[in-house]
Amino acid sequence: MRTWLITGAGRGLGRAFAQAALEAGDQVVATVRDPAALPERDRLRVLTLDVRDRAAVFAAVEEAWAAFGGLDVVVNNAGYGLVGGAEEVSEADARGQLDVNLLGPLWVCQAVLPHLRAQGSGHIVQVSTTGAVGTVPLLGLYNASKWGLEGFSEALAAEVAGFGVRVTIAELGGFGTDWGGSSMAFATPNRDYDPLRTALFGTAEVPWPVPEEATGEPDPRAAAAALLAHVDAESGPLRLIVGDDAPEHIALALETRRQDYTRDPRFTWPA
Repeated sequence: MRTWLITGAGRGLGRAFAQAALEAGDQVVATVRDPAALPERDRLRVLTLDVRDRAAVFAAVEEAWAAFGGLDVVVNNAGYGLVGGAEEVSEADARGQLDVNLLGPLWVCQAVLPHLRAQGSGHIVQVSTTGAVGTVPLLGLYNASKWGLEGFSEALAAEVAGFGVRVTIAELGGFGTDWGGSSMAFATPNRDYDPLRTALFGTAEVPWPVPEEATGEPDPRAAAAALLAHVDAESGPLRLIVGDDAPEHIALALETRRQDYTRDPRFTWPA
C-alpha cells in the first residue's frame, strides 16, 4: 500500500488521480481549497491548503506524513490557466500565476524532500502540459509558469536521483476538466488584441462563454490510469506524455523550434 500526497485534488485531474489511487488500494492525502470538495472515505485524508503559502505547505506535509507514517508518491497538480497577453496581464495576474503553478510545486518539493531522502525512496510527479514545450499567444504567462516548472524539475531529477527519489514531468494534453471553464483566469483585455483573441478562441468575449455540455474531450480517468501505470513501473522516462493529442502537439512545438534554430547556419540538428 502506497501513500500519495496530491495537491489540487478537489476536482478535475487531481480528483481523478486521488480516486484512481484509492481504487488501487493505496492511501491518499488530498489537499484542496474547499474542504467540502471531497467526500470522506477510508484511506483518504483531506487537508485544506493554498500552495502559495510556503509555511502552510510545510505544515500540511508534516500532517500528511504523520497521518500515514510516510509518503511514497507526491503529485504537484494544483494549478490554473491565465488568458492574457504580455501587455494585458497585471502584476497581480502574473504573480498569482507563478505563485501557484511554479512556486507552489517548489514549496511542496522543499517540504517533502527531507522525508524522502531520509527514507531513501519516493516519487515526485510534476503535472505539466504540452504548453510547456511550445506556447500559445495570450497564454504566455501560463506557458512561462510551466516552462519554469519543467526547468527546475529536470534539474531536480538529477539532484535527487542519488537518494533513491524519482521525478516525473507529466506533459498532459487536453482532458475533460473545467481548466478552460470556471478554473480559468482572465486578464483585463486590451481591445487591440480582440482580433487575435477571436482567431484563437472563437470569441473576443472575456471571460469567454463556458459550454453547458461536455466538449467531448477525453475522460480525466484516462490520465489517471496512465499516471498509475507509470508509477507502478520500476523505471520510465523523465517526461511522461499523457493524452492522445499530446504527441502531435509536442512534435509540432519541437519542429517549430528546430526550424527557428536552422536559420543560424552554424546550427546542425543532431542526427
